[in-house]
Amino acid sequence: MFGESDVDPTEADLTLHPQGEPIGERMVVTGRVLDADGRPIRHQLVEIWQANAAGRYVHKRDQHPAPLDPHFHGAGRCLTDDDGRYRFTTVKPGPYPWRNHHNAWRPAHIHFSLFGHEFTQRLVTQMYFPGDPLFPFDPIYQSITDGKARDRLVAAYDHDLTTHEWATGYRWDIVLTGTHATPMEDEHV
Repeated sequence: MFGESDVDPTEADLTLHPQGEPIGERMVVTGRVLDADGRPIRHQLVEIWQANAAGRYVHKRDQHPAPLDPHFHGAGRCLTDDDGRYRFTTVKPGPYPWRNHHNAWRPAHIHFSLFGHEFTQRLVTQMYFPGDPLFPFDPIYQSITDGKARDRLVAAYDHDLTTHEWATGYRWDIVLTGTHATPMEDEHV
């Protein structure tokens, strides 16, 4: 089990870089990690990874000709608090081509990975942004045939979380078990 000394609080801010700020729309993503009965999952390790604002991952296999941002590494982690809350500061990722079919583009998304009380209880999923025009063309998103389950992958814009002239805000809860569980990447996403 991870403890507070294992995860530095600065790891949840993907915009921190010693040589400068990343390019793109700064945003805060927060939510709660819950069980099937709506109880918070406390001290849960939450990891994210994502493309930069131009739609490029910091990974040698990513050959998309979009520019790499020298001030954005695209990965972070945090522990949920006593109320099951997590919070990341990052930039909104850009869509990217993925060569799955003609003119295929992935909608903007952030990958989430959570471990339960054991490494065998891992959930990997993706969080999307409301109103993305690429949803109808994305086979991964469309592979979830239950519309309500698909909707659970889309974060909600939160104007109260948005900070004046600093960052937009999005809320997205993750339910680990039960009939309203967040769809897992290996199942559908």
